[in-house]
Amino acid sequence: MDAGLKIGDFELTWLNGGTFELDGGAMFGVVPKVLWQKKYPPSEDNYIPLSAWPLLVRTPQALVLIESGIGNKLTDKQKKIYRIKQEWSILEDLKKLNIAREDINYVILTHYDFDHAGGVVMQDDGGNLSLTFPKADHIIQKKEWEDVLMPNIRSVNTYWPVNIELMKDNGRLHLVNGTTDIVPGISVVHTGGHNGGHQIVTMTSQGEKALHLGDLLPTHAHANPLWVMAYDNFPMESISLKEHWIKQGIADGVWFTFYHDTFMTACKYDNKGNIAEQWPKG
Repeated sequence: MDAGLKIGDFELTWLNGGTFELDGGAMFGVVPKVLWQKKYPPSEDNYIPLSAWPLLVRTPQALVLIESGIGNKLTDKQKKIYRIKQEWSILEDLKKLNIAREDINYVILTHYDFDHAGGVVMQDDGGNLSLTFPKADHIIQKKEWEDVLMPNIRSVNTYWPVNIELMKDNGRLHLVNGTTDIVPGISVVHTGGHNGGHQIVTMTSQGEKALHLGDLLPTHAHANPLWVMAYDNFPMESISLKEHWIKQGIADGVWFTFYHDTFMTACKYDNKGNIAEQWPKG
């Protein structure tokens, strides 16, 4: 595998958690297609390519995985609905890095939607389910887990029971309240916006910074604060949060990391919101 993105003493590597396609209009909400298609081109039937690529962060103290991919448990019907183009292969990618699934120390989930949490529970060739990373603490906001256990009429379709049952009461679920340090240099911050329990991840090492905004900034094309998804439960919150975090990130010269972008996995923006640098380098 290619060398990862260096952030001070941290090395960031994206793993294949699957690729799929969603309706472009849903991903860009009220933004006219004539505008968003210039930044993120769709297919003839208006679908856009999306990734679900977890971010492995290797620090001097720990192996941290941010998000988990779509997993390997989708039915044929679900694969057709979500137009799966590339299957989840996180374990194969880790093996290339000489990392076993038991080596992962922390799994941070920005939220528990199936496309982010689908990889926390895996299915073996015999159809048996187990935690993919059995020795990892799984970091989720307490508010998010409460919503997972008591979903509303909208969220019930994205919190899949197959990803939930094994996570209950097994000692590997670690619920946090608000801003919390996970390992030296890596913290989570409760934001809300996309949904009530959404959190982001900040990474700082040797004066260099990266910022994982999860579904507040799903692709590089969503940098305009007003470009929010139809999937956002609290769009006005998302707009306000993006205004704050993107402005602050640009001022700090951070790398913004992406989970859903098939064109780049990270970038830096200039003061006008244009891409100043991207990873992998274009």
